[in-house]
Amino acid sequence: MKEKIITKKVLKWYDLNKRSLPWRKKVSLEKKQYYTLVSEFMLQQTQVKTVIPFFNRFIKDLPSINSLAKVNEKKLIKLWEGLGYYSRARNLKKTAQEIIKNFNGKLPNNSEDLLKLPGVGNYTANAILAIAFNKPYIPLDGNIERVLKRYLYLKKEKEIRKDNLVKKKIIFGTTLRSSDYVQALMELGALICKPSNPICSQCPIIKNCKSYRKNDFTLTKNTKKNRDKYFILKVYKKDQKYLLIKNTKFNFLKNLSIFPMEELSNPKNFNENLNFKMSNMNMNIKIQYSKDNQKFPSSYWFDRKKLNSYMLPSFTKKVVQYLEKN
Repeated sequence: MKEKIITKKVLKWYDLNKRSLPWRKKVSLEKKQYYTLVSEFMLQQTQVKTVIPFFNRFIKDLPSINSLAKVNEKKLIKLWEGLGYYSRARNLKKTAQEIIKNFNGKLPNNSEDLLKLPGVGNYTANAILAIAFNKPYIPLDGNIERVLKRYLYLKKEKEIRKDNLVKKKIIFGTTLRSSDYVQALMELGALICKPSNPICSQCPIIKNCKSYRKNDFTLTKNTKKNRDKYFILKVYKKDQKYLLIKNTKFNFLKNLSIFPMEELSNPKNFNENLNFKMSNMNMNIKIQYSKDNQKFPSSYWFDRKKLNSYMLPSFTKKVVQYLEKN
């Protein structure tokens, strides 16, 4: 009974307060499935407000599964440029190709087949089944997890483990409006039950929220330590041009253009010039200017004055900007 009350209240709130997002437009069923697929790949590890302009541009250029399956690598990466985690883009294209080859061009509507697609894990499969196919799945993204943890006041390490959260989400119940309901729970976490300073006065399920009763909204997190890594980044410059190489060496930014780099293991007295956070890696980078004419495979000279006309990851662009300032 309590579950039905939660469902009703959350859906009523959503109908009045939901954001207008491009992948929520009223379109044909086929387009809705395609929009869900693209948006879910883009939203992996990226915030909604960041994704919106990228999604609009992507859909304008690649409006269907067919066009995505046929797009060349250069254009695909250019459309994704700035979103990071470029393996998502490549997996998305491979997924489109698999859908055409093995599923008659239609997005699969069951877990078993969805999980066979490149880049689709349990979360993405559940999100697609709920949003695109209106099936009674509740994927645990960061927003829904936060609502669940606060509503039930889950604090201890064993309480916030993924397997326990999967069991506890039954409290949310089910509805014939599964697609709307999942998006409503995500929206509730994004707009109301925010990581800090939740707006409890506007929450539709405040009455039975245990964190509200205790006036304690602090969240316990599973701590993942960022690994410190150290790199020498070599700068070769000639006639106002920089030398870039195709990265076949490191797992990050695979096959993209970067400066020649070497990883060091636990160096002493390492004075970095730059620091980047990438996934769970803390990159400490020392710039080293080189004059020797060492030859690199898959290298080319890049004109710094035409920065925006090149297909470069944000990482490389930021290094260039640093070099120009210093």
